[in-house]
Amino acid sequence: MALRDTHVTLAHGGGGQAMRDLIDEVFASVFQPPGMEDQARLSAEALAEPGARLAFTTDSYVVTPLEFPGGDIGKLAICGTVNDLAVGGARPLWLSAAFIIEEGTEVALLRRIVATMAAEAAAAGIRIVTGDTKVVGRGAADGLFVTTSGIGVIPPGRDIHAGAIRPGDVALVNGVLGDHGATILAARGDLALSTDLKSDCAALGHLMEAVLAAAPGTRAARDATRGGVASVLNEMAQASRTGIVIDEATLPLREEVRGMCEILGLDPLYLANEGRLVLFVPEAEAPAALAAMRALPEGAGATAIGRAVEAHPGQVRMTTAFGGSRIVDMLVGEQLPRIC
Repeated sequence: MALRDTHVTLAHGGGGQAMRDLIDEVFASVFQPPGMEDQARLSAEALAEPGARLAFTTDSYVVTPLEFPGGDIGKLAICGTVNDLAVGGARPLWLSAAFIIEEGTEVALLRRIVATMAAEAAAAGIRIVTGDTKVVGRGAADGLFVTTSGIGVIPPGRDIHAGAIRPGDVALVNGVLGDHGATILAARGDLALSTDLKSDCAALGHLMEAVLAAAPGTRAARDATRGGVASVLNEMAQASRTGIVIDEATLPLREEVRGMCEILGLDPLYLANEGRLVLFVPEAEAPAALAAMRALPEGAGATAIGRAVEAHPGQVRMTTAFGGSRIVDMLVGEQLPRIC
């Protein structure tokens, strides 16, 4: 083992032997990219089926703290990219990972995060095939930033997008809402909150495949990350020019999340999720979609929360527990920054 440093220094980003040692021992030895050159060479066999299409996505991750109950920044990066592909109907295949590392970051921390990424990628069926590292001086980054890009293939015949939602379609979610946002808030320790909450962070590729097999008429799906379910529903209402009505009584929330929001004046509809998606399916296929999700751990808490309607196109409204109705707007500003 050539890498004996316990913390990252600027030399690890200088292009010399120290950088080579860091890449070889911390990243390449775990990810095992094929060929190990600056570019990934990908097989076109995945596109051999007539009508298949490529899906391509990219995102950056800047969560604080880097490790939290239920995950770390590496798990976030893998799951986030897999989910961005999956909600478009794509089967995730390949992924790149780029790291901006602040001088002074513990090498042991990097090793733990990279190990998490490798495990999550293997479980999700996606290969990490290329990457990059940069080291910046103290104060120029908050420990570690990760950028991942993913490529997947959309099989012929799949065309799910928010514009396809029709009045009467049922809105489904795959589990309790807000756990990730609430967990990150508690993990920062600023508010002296004591909780057993864990992030909902999870890769949902397998769940999406199960749903599409059981409910092939699925119209649209989005993962409810920053901005929470409320923002996702608004995006879907505006894209489809339908109204959306949700029922407050059906929203799946843990009592801990509900209580934390009441204390801090937060709306759980806007809390971030990293393993939750919103689906719209034709009413006749809703039972099959729910059953498919509930058969998997990531969808055990799946439930219907509302439906698309012809009234108030482009707007989301919620029937409250008291029988009233209120408009659910898009999130303005940030309830909680640096969460994913």
